[in-house]
Amino acid sequence: MKIIRKIKSIVKSFLGVDRGPNLQELKAMGMKVGENFIFDAGSTRFDSSHCWLIEIGNDVTFGPQVYLLAHDASTKKELGYTKIGRVVIQDKTFIGANTIIMPGVTVGKGSIVGTGSIVTHDVPAGCVYAGNPAKFICTTEEYYKKQKDNLSYLPVFDGSYTVGGNVTEEKKQQMIAELKNNGNKGFVV
Repeated sequence: MKIIRKIKSIVKSFLGVDRGPNLQELKAMGMKVGENFIFDAGSTRFDSSHCWLIEIGNDVTFGPQVYLLAHDASTKKELGYTKIGRVVIQDKTFIGANTIIMPGVTVGKGSIVGTGSIVTHDVPAGCVYAGNPAKFICTTEEYYKKQKDNLSYLPVFDGSYTVGGNVTEEKKQQMIAELKNNGNKGFVV
């Protein structure tokens, strides 16, 4: 019976069915989460075996499939110990989709971590980091200035061009055409 449960667990994990404890259960086990935390409950993974080492501030947003690790078992076999470290995501940060935050990392207030990054070292406040391993790109002030400049000449679409706004097929095609004419870039509310 034990073997069957283990096989079921492996299959569920492989298929993405078993996502572990939900946010409320993790908080009950000691994980700290501030207000206005936006994340994809179906794909975000928190290190449930050491969740009390994870702290997430206020007004934090995660893209889908972000993974926070508070332990690293690479040393277990050789040394008999598993490395652990606190993971602190400070206020007003954005963590892009498919990002892995490693144990012992703090992401500073107001920072942005780009999609697909692997963060192995602290990210200072007010910085944009991206890559594998994540490296400094620019300050958030520089990033927002550049995007504000882009707003002056790239196409901008209102809420009716979103799924929540019941976008029509005509508007989808219009959006595609305008983006094609502008380097495949633009903005939507």
